Amino acid sequence: MSHIVTESCNECKYTDCCVVCPVECFYQDETMLYIDPNDCIDCEACVPECPVEAIYAESNLPSQWNSYIQLNKDRAESLKSSGHITEKSEPMEGPGCKKK
Repeated sequence: MSHIVTESCNECKYTDCCVVCPVECFYQDETMLYIDPNDCIDCEACVPECPVEAIYAESNLPSQWNSYIQLNKDRAESLKSSGHITEKSEPMEGPGCKKK
């Protein structure tokens, strides 16, 4: 089982979650973060750190975001060489950002 980064992270990229991840399974592109499901150990450390509530355990994922399971897997794989992130950086708050 893995955790999934969902739509709430799109254009609202905070990296607080990456800092607490014990297995460093986060990747990023220009608009959002992704979790590599092969590396995630389902520890849930990232969930309370996300200020936009974008991270869910796969078993608790709202059905409207089921497509994010494959998206996280695909994007993490394609970003392996260039998008690995382990440190906190300035947040990206685009026009779609709905910080809680």
